[in-house]
Amino acid sequence: MASSKSLILFERVLTFELPQWLVDALILCATAQLAGHFHFNSAMTTTAPIHSLLLYFCCAFGVLTFSKLNLYTSWQEWPMPAIFTRLACAWGAILLAGYALSVMVHGVGALSRRWLVYWYLISLVFLALYRFLIYASACHLRKRGINTRRIVIVGYGPTGQEMHKRALHNAAAVYDVRAVAVVGEQAHKLQDPAIDHIGSYDDIHHYVVQHEIHEIWITLPMSAAPQLKQLQHCLRNTLVDIRWVPDTSGIQMLSNLAVNFLGIPAVELNRPAPSGIHAIVKHLLDKLFALAALTLLAPLFAVIAVCIKYSSPGPVFFKQARLGLNGKKFMVYKFRTMKLHQEHKKLTQATQHDPRITRVGQFLRRTSLDELPQFLNVLIGDMSVIGPRPHALEHNELYEKLLEMYMVRHRVKPGITGWAQIHGHRGETDTVDKMEKRVQFDLYYIQHWSFLMDFRILVWTAFKGWTGSAAY
Repeated sequence: MASSKSLILFERVLTFELPQWLVDALILCATAQLAGHFHFNSAMTTTAPIHSLLLYFCCAFGVLTFSKLNLYTSWQEWPMPAIFTRLACAWGAILLAGYALSVMVHGVGALSRRWLVYWYLISLVFLALYRFLIYASACHLRKRGINTRRIVIVGYGPTGQEMHKRALHNAAAVYDVRAVAVVGEQAHKLQDPAIDHIGSYDDIHHYVVQHEIHEIWITLPMSAAPQLKQLQHCLRNTLVDIRWVPDTSGIQMLSNLAVNFLGIPAVELNRPAPSGIHAIVKHLLDKLFALAALTLLAPLFAVIAVCIKYSSPGPVFFKQARLGLNGKKFMVYKFRTMKLHQEHKKLTQATQHDPRITRVGQFLRRTSLDELPQFLNVLIGDMSVIGPRPHALEHNELYEKLLEMYMVRHRVKPGITGWAQIHGHRGETDTVDKMEKRVQFDLYYIQHWSFLMDFRILVWTAFKGWTGSAAY
């Protein structure tokens, strides 16, 4: 047990505590310095500036290229030799491009080719070693049933059986098929007693929640349109990755809509943007923005805290459970705006002229200054600066049953402000119609996300989004 815990901690340190792209960047910078010591017998700072310029160019371009080649997302699906081959070719091409650029600008003799060769060889060894350590530790854990991805396969025709076979023989042992949902005549094909059988599409959502499933693979053929429509309705509020792996044998795929998954074309039905390198950049921008905001607003926080303590007895901050990314619970922080009172079992929303709200609280709510402590949530990683607003747990339980696609809002991190809020949909949601309009704007944001859209929301919030008649 102790060895398992230490291995899990080791893998987390390697893979999660530092983003993989950042580890790559650190390795490239460190090995460039090491190559400089081998060749120049001095640090890079004392050599010609062109070497430092090439270092920065190749590091930045290398990380972006590795991301585009799926070297940060495909470790679970590719064998290590294929990953090392891609890595060696990509990094070699980047260094050759950097060298060619330096020759065009500065001439042939400006850049040391021997230093470049040293850098390539040393960095390649460390990049490969880092990946091998992660891969080996992850495989060891997963073969013992630790840190696997629990899967439900829908349909068990030729494609479903092939996906099951590939999951079992996956080199990284990452996929653990727990159940197969089979309706009708395909049921007799499922003969593995270790696999649960789900006999109705309506039962899939309950099974996913009960067994903490990570992914659903739909392997129904393209001709099964009625079943696909029924499935979409049954899984509308399921917060897991859903892949559609139709039978495309004999069909030449010219569109890049499908992705290569375990060697078979698949369509990711509910992967939200941002993803990949865009998600990494958004995550970093969130952290930097939150850190800057908390630093600059520290004096304002102090003033508000004094005013709250003076206005009524009780704590400065109010915290309450919310659902975050993929339905994970977290505690959201706000400045306290109400008098201390015994909360009823049923949630009571704040209303206009609510007697529970203090005079200071009225001002804070009117100006939305009570939301500022949520920059702490952003810094912790539970929230984003921009995203759908998190609702109370009681609201989620209610509207999940009343509104189609309501829970899809939780496929991205909740935000301090969002597309719905800058369009006036904030404050009390005392009718289903109000919540429905807010959800429509949230879904539009998820489907059309871009950095430009986030910037637009941020600017709009700064100029007109903090106040309004709906804020009380």
